[in-house]
Amino acid sequence: MKTFLFIGANSDIAIEARKQQETKGNRVISISRSENEEFNDFLIGDPVNNNFPELNENIDGLIYFPGSITLKPFRSIKVADFQSDFELNVLGAINSIQQYLSKLNEGSSIVLFSTVAVQTGMPFHSSVSVSKGAIEGLTRALAAEFAPKYRVNCIAPSLTQTKLAGRLLNSDEKIEAMTQKHPLKKIGSSKDLANAIDFLLNDSSSWISGQILAVDGGMSTLKI
Repeated sequence: MKTFLFIGANSDIAIEARKQQETKGNRVISISRSENEEFNDFLIGDPVNNNFPELNENIDGLIYFPGSITLKPFRSIKVADFQSDFELNVLGAINSIQQYLSKLNEGSSIVLFSTVAVQTGMPFHSSVSVSKGAIEGLTRALAAEFAPKYRVNCIAPSLTQTKLAGRLLNSDEKIEAMTQKHPLKKIGSSKDLANAIDFLLNDSSSWISGQILAVDGGMSTLKI
C-alpha cells in the first residue's frame, strides 16, 4: 500500500483519482480549503496563503490539483487576474512542495497540472497560459533538481467535463462544438485524468521524469 497526498482535493478530478487509488488499496490524504464528509483523512488547508496541516507520516506522492479557467480578451484582462491565477496555479504549488518535500519517501512522484493552451496558442487564454507555462518550467526544473530521489511530471489536459468547466459546456451546442474541436471527437472526463495520474504515481512510470503528458484528445499535436 502506498500513501499519496492530494492538494486541492475537492475537484472532480481529485475525487475520481482518490476513489481509483482507494480501490487499488492505496491511501489518500486530502487537503482542501473546504471539508468533504464523504472521505476520511480529509484535512483543511490553503496553499495560496501557505496554511497547511502537519503530516505525521511520510508519503509516496504529491499531486497539486488547483487550477483556474480565466478566459478574457487581452485588452480587457486586468493585472489582478494574472496575479490571482499565478498565485493559485504556481505559488500554491510551490508552497505545497516546499511544505511537504521532507515527507516524501525516496522514489516518490510529484504530479502537477498544466493545460493544452500552453503548447497550442488559443485566444483569450493569456492568463492561464502564463501560469501553466510557469508550471511546465517548474516541472522540468524540479525534475532535474530532485533526480534521482523523486520524479516530477505534469499533465496537460484539454477541456474536461468537470464543474470547473461547467460554463463552457452548459448546452448541447457547446458540448458538440468542443467535441468536434478534438481529433478523437470526445471531451475528456475525470476518469481520463485519473488514469493519467495513476500512471504517473505508480511504478509503471518509474523511468519517466520531467515530462509534460498531453491528455487532450489529440488537440495539441494532431490536425485532421
